Amino acid sequence: MQKSAGKVLASIFWDQDGILLIDYLPKGQTINTEYYSSLLVQLKDILKEKGRGKITKGVLFLQDNVPAHRALANQNKLDYLGFQFLDHPTYSPDLAPSEYYLFPELKKQLKGRHFSSIAEVIAAAETWLDGQISEFF
Repeated sequence: MQKSAGKVLASIFWDQDGILLIDYLPKGQTINTEYYSSLLVQLKDILKEKGRGKITKGVLFLQDNVPAHRALANQNKLDYLGFQFLDHPTYSPDLAPSEYYLFPELKKQLKGRHFSSIAEVIAAAETWLDGQISEFF
């Protein structure tokens, strides 16, 4: 048996054209309201930078129901940033593309491989994500 490199929590923001932002939670830290709020600001900045007309057309924003996402402060942040929040009914596979589509496909690619460090896990995940054509998203 070989010791695993460990787990890494990735927050991935994506749209129909591909990956917009990937954030890897530092070891020993948890996603709280403040941390998630800073990710939303980063996402807004990336949308402005990449253009694609998304900001001027408006942003429909879908996320799951974890407590940091549902916090009133983050709901207010979404409103402040101009994102239109789409309600996410619990256990709704048709509205949770990350849980039912993106992450299972990524896990298939990483399954059975041994990584000696978190950096190797991140590199393998990003290589796979970068290799997906826009139709995948």
